[in-house]
Amino acid sequence: MRAEAPKVDAWREEVAGYYDEKTERILRRYGPGPRVHYHAGLVDAVPPPGSPEDVVRAQVHGAQESLLAELARAVGRFPDGGEVLDVGCGLGGGALYWAAEHRARVTAVTNVPSHVELVRGFAETAGLGARVRPLLCDALAVPGRACFDAVVAVESACYLPRADWFRRVRALLKPRGVVAIADCFLGRPEAAVPFDRYWRTRIGSMAEYLSAAHAAGLELEVRDDVSARVVGFWSLTLELLAHERAHLGGPYPSRGASFAGRESSREHLRLQQALMDGGLEYALLVLRRVG
Repeated sequence: MRAEAPKVDAWREEVAGYYDEKTERILRRYGPGPRVHYHAGLVDAVPPPGSPEDVVRAQVHGAQESLLAELARAVGRFPDGGEVLDVGCGLGGGALYWAAEHRARVTAVTNVPSHVELVRGFAETAGLGARVRPLLCDALAVPGRACFDAVVAVESACYLPRADWFRRVRALLKPRGVVAIADCFLGRPEAAVPFDRYWRTRIGSMAEYLSAAHAAGLELEVRDDVSARVVGFWSLTLELLAHERAHLGGPYPSRGASFAGRESSREHLRLQQALMDGGLEYALLVLRRVG
């Protein structure tokens, strides 16, 4: 365990650096805010290609908020007015959503130092400064005990050691509190390497998650496979990437920008294909603390 610790710490620093470096691109693509989301969304009808950029942006944002609304519905009775922990909060879009739509008091955890003030600023702009508290902290080191009604992890659990994290989550939850997860899960082993390489994750199978959750004292209530509804989101992002490329230098984009755009498009297509052929599953999980 001691020998592995430096490797784990270095990897966590790499992930934090990765998201710090991506901040401006996230803001350009999914901003301007204050509710900035950096995660997939739910799309039931893909619009025809060639839509204006502002229309595509609005559709992307609406799809991302639809995912959060569906996650709340999966919980059943989301703890309106309760204490919510948003793990891996990104730029705070989800935290602001729970605070605005469910009157929650949200502790928004990030491991990216530069994101703390961004989240705080967005919360103030939205008039939610009193309800959203950004916290620079590792997800395994969130302080407290039996203090949250819900723990929400939208595309962040794939970065965490599941057994350790679920044990910590159970300790943080009030009796009968819930964990609500939206994430990609591994369907076939060969999908793991390209997914982890590009997104800097440690993706796991559904069986691995459920085994770790059960061992920690968390009981499965809902497993909702929404892969088919997420496929269309990646069509929207590909359309958005096409608009971005058009802005990056007209007919003569820089070599770096051109490569980054091609890589991003390739990985979005790869993810979309894996969701269609079962290599990956995008699912909503609701787990409840036992006892």
